[in-house]
Amino acid sequence: YIMSDVKSVIESGKAVLGIEFGSTRIKAVLIGDDHAPIATGAHDWENMLVDGIWTYSLDMIWEGISDCYSKMAQDAKEKYGVTIKKLAAIGISGMMHGYLAFDRDGNQLVPFRTWRNTITNRAADLLTKQFSFNIPQRWSIAHLYQAILNEEAHVSSIDYLTTLAGYVHWQLTGERVLGVGEASGMFPIDSAAMTYDADMVDRFDRLVAGHHFRWKLLDILPRVLPAGVQAGRLTPEGAQLLDPTGELQPGTPFCPPEGDAGTGMVATNSVAERTGNVSAGTSIFAM
Repeated sequence: YIMSDVKSVIESGKAVLGIEFGSTRIKAVLIGDDHAPIATGAHDWENMLVDGIWTYSLDMIWEGISDCYSKMAQDAKEKYGVTIKKLAAIGISGMMHGYLAFDRDGNQLVPFRTWRNTITNRAADLLTKQFSFNIPQRWSIAHLYQAILNEEAHVSSIDYLTTLAGYVHWQLTGERVLGVGEASGMFPIDSAAMTYDADMVDRFDRLVAGHHFRWKLLDILPRVLPAGVQAGRLTPEGAQLLDPTGELQPGTPFCPPEGDAGTGMVATNSVAERTGNVSAGTSIFAM
């Protein structure tokens, strides 16, 4: 009975897919309408030190996501004898912070600078003073300002700056958005307005005005979305990236892409007052 029940959930397109980009493993988990896992897949990967920068290539991202999706789909087929063609929803989660910069044609400007890099000390200190708000070295705004301080030529060509989860979501849906938790690791958030702090955005724009970039900060950052809103749909191109076999149909709605801190809290049900969780992996933190 349970087997046929799960099979009908998958066949009717009621299953939900979550994909998490961890530091050493990419995971795909399919859940049923009772929120219990019904199929899983994983892909191991490792960051590389290239020219003093900890990074993953874009090819590694797409090889990894298609491999873990394929293994999840195979797991579902072996267990329930069914092929995944439709899904009720998809969500992307990734290690937070870092620096993925693209030009107006979608070309990557410099290799992905992950959260693991500690190369933004001067920028983080200066921004912390400028904002009267703690800006850690791993935050995206610290990476951006350090690149400006270093007079890196690519900065003037930036059209979009995002995180790993934001990049994957953009390629799968065409939407330049982030969940509010993930966005809070790019730039400080105004909790009342549920978007980037307007005063700090203004301070940053004035700080770099002398460089005469063709962009203002809000032009290049993802739009911030709260939890629970629809954040786009799987495009035909996105479906091909996720499932090169062509079985998965486009059109699935996405939730806003989030960071590992927020998804860790949801996974452990630590979302109410007087609850908390501790994450112990490549880094350790409490929420």
